[in-house]
Amino acid sequence: PAVPCPSGTGGPRTGPSAPDGASPGQNTEHFSFEGASSPSASSVWTTRRDGEVRLRMEEQGAGSEVPKTVHELLGEAVSKYGDYYALASKKNGHWTKLTYKMYYEECWKAAKSFLKLGLERFHGVCILGFNSAEWFIADIGAILAGGFAVGIYTTNSPEACHYVAENCSANVVVVENHKQLQKILEIQQKLPHLKAIIQYGEELKEKRPNLYSWSEFQDLGKDVPDAQLHEIIASQKPNQCCTLIYTSGTTGQPKGVMLSHDNLTWTAAAAGRFIMLTDAKEKQEVVVSYLPLSHIAAQMSDIWSAMAFGAQVFFAQPDALKGTLVDTLREVRPTAFLGVPRVWEKMEEKMKSIGAKSSTLRRKVASWAKGVGLQTNLKRMNGYSEVPVNFRLARHLVYKKVRKAIGLDRCTKCYTGAAPITRETLEFFLSLNIPVLELYGMSESSGPHTISLPHAFKLSSCGKEMTGCRTLIDKPDSDGNGEICFSGRHIFMGYLNMEEKTREAIDEDGWLHSGDLGKHDKDGFLYITGRIKELIITAGGENVPPVPIEDAVKDAVPIISNAMLVGDKAKFLAMLLTLKCTMDAETGEPGDDLTPEAVEFCQKLGSKATKASEIISSKDKAVYAAIQKGISAVNERAVSNAQRVQKWVLLEKDFSLFGGELGPTMKLKRPVVAQMYKDQIAQFYADVDAPTSTANTLRQ
Repeated sequence: PAVPCPSGTGGPRTGPSAPDGASPGQNTEHFSFEGASSPSASSVWTTRRDGEVRLRMEEQGAGSEVPKTVHELLGEAVSKYGDYYALASKKNGHWTKLTYKMYYEECWKAAKSFLKLGLERFHGVCILGFNSAEWFIADIGAILAGGFAVGIYTTNSPEACHYVAENCSANVVVVENHKQLQKILEIQQKLPHLKAIIQYGEELKEKRPNLYSWSEFQDLGKDVPDAQLHEIIASQKPNQCCTLIYTSGTTGQPKGVMLSHDNLTWTAAAAGRFIMLTDAKEKQEVVVSYLPLSHIAAQMSDIWSAMAFGAQVFFAQPDALKGTLVDTLREVRPTAFLGVPRVWEKMEEKMKSIGAKSSTLRRKVASWAKGVGLQTNLKRMNGYSEVPVNFRLARHLVYKKVRKAIGLDRCTKCYTGAAPITRETLEFFLSLNIPVLELYGMSESSGPHTISLPHAFKLSSCGKEMTGCRTLIDKPDSDGNGEICFSGRHIFMGYLNMEEKTREAIDEDGWLHSGDLGKHDKDGFLYITGRIKELIITAGGENVPPVPIEDAVKDAVPIISNAMLVGDKAKFLAMLLTLKCTMDAETGEPGDDLTPEAVEFCQKLGSKATKASEIISSKDKAVYAAIQKGISAVNERAVSNAQRVQKWVLLEKDFSLFGGELGPTMKLKRPVVAQMYKDQIAQFYADVDAPTSTANTLRQ
């Protein structure tokens, strides 16, 4: 098929304002399906795999655009950008590229092969592997063939893979390599719906029934008539589910977030327009794909928004997050880049350690330039537009070189999301004239809800909601803090087969409850002030949001890598701390050696320590005193006595994905850490009386 035919994806075209009881002739359709368990089709949510929802259409503006399916979005991309490059993959040192036309043909082939393997309507195709052209093609092919595209984190254990594959009734699992294949073979017997496994990243090491290499898979469907696939595509509606995103389950089992065609296609266009992505016909945007595609942030930016604007996507190497990402960035020079906070922090650490090794003169120039950069950008943020002479000079001497060194010299849109980022890191990049802009949202809002813009941002704010979306602060307190709720066409359909959880998330009026606490400032910028579930409620009944205190401690004591505040239902707050240590590049396991930056910190204090174990076993006086000094300084600024950190302990190992303390986007899994270190936490509270003076706050 050269150009896809826009099939009759009718679907509901009625907005919430369609008159009740209107006859079918009055531009209103009747649907046979449920909201909860009711037979009517008027509900904005469903938990059934084959359910349909009422789209949250608006009368006018962005929310009134005609809904479209994934196939229609792909069809438009092919007719607009057919000969433009879409995907670029590096194999054995050189890039191979697919144009939008070729990309479409590959998706079409994959869809036919899925049908040949017996993919059933509304059943899952799980994809377990690092970002690649095959990942995208399997994802879209699964949707075209009427199934669900379902990403699985590459770090998942076999049990966690089993949970997802069983929950979505997977017919097919696509894996990247032998290592991921082993996980699926281990659980294969427990997956009653599984019909086939496909491996893409390397040659098969063994022959097995129903196990296919990627090239075998692509040839499987060549006898399937185009008409058969067209018929399935024609039956798809914008208000039906096509993708499942499994929440990483920091509390309890993961939930399958059902996203409709309209969720993906509408949000891709709305978000791209909001951040002012350029249409490829004017100037093609370039993106590097490296964040886990099982997460909505990467999917929305790399697959859907890229398709809506004709961007070219370059795939990073599988070891991107172990250090090769910056090589890819230097080579590709993206025009837009999304990093989770950990990525920006790693860049900052690396740049600081390089800076520390340069000559005195260079250090002086850099320090001057950073002062100028921060002041100028903070003024710019507050509405001053003039560019001082010293800023131009600093740009010439320092900023341009720094941007080039990290591959962001063409990047006009640097974003961070998925977890909280510290003000220190944002100021560091701002001082180098690299505004890192925050965006905020969740899987349940198809990704973004609020976004900061180069001309409209405030440090530590997540920006304003995208056009066509609305925010409600529910039950605000006297400071304006309340639960952040969302509404708009980006709101998910429901959690697969979880009615109770869906009712908890979407209220009677259709608002999605985020579980985050936040407030607006006078200019409409949104600030996140904590998570309802994360709030520590002390024995005295005081609500304490942990993140600001943890960030302040990390800021005050540069040798600290991770900090976790504890003290729920307790008389006082205490803190678990880890030191900055090197990681094993292969496994991601944290080691005992301190990072160069941490060693330098120790030397300045007069300590000779180079390992975490040395500091802990000897209770290194200089280091312990420095940590206590930092914590005391944070305590000085505490809002109330109840928010002071009274005790702390250094843990022998840093938190990591490997150890299970961090989730896939490097978010702290508090319940997991609390369980792992329950003895240390119990020790804090073993003496019934809270410490009274700082003299005895050091745990002996």
